[in-house]
Amino acid sequence: PAYQNLRQKVDNFVSTHLDKQEWNPAMNKNQLRNGLRQSVIQSGMLEAGVDRIISQVVDPKLNHIFRPQIERAIHEFLAAQKKEESVPAPPPPEPENKDPPAPSQDAS
Repeated sequence: PAYQNLRQKVDNFVSTHLDKQEWNPAMNKNQLRNGLRQSVIQSGMLEAGVDRIISQVVDPKLNHIFRPQIERAIHEFLAAQKKEESVPAPPPPEPENKDPPAPSQDAS
């Protein structure tokens, strides 16, 4: 319902805005479109409408759908982190030849 309400408000706003414009073929359509877009944004109706959509759609699902999934993902991540910390890293391999290499002598 909030989405349908917002869509109807925007449609009415656009219709009213365009009714006030006197059309002629020399008009720059991009300027007209950008002016309309700015008017819609400045009216604040989109921001308020999106807030209503979130409160009607997202908020009711937040605690019983999204929150448990977020908590499960966090617990799995933390468990993986803890596992990585508790497993000691294997010691670095020892070099096979402990003597430093002899300097090469060129026969030139």
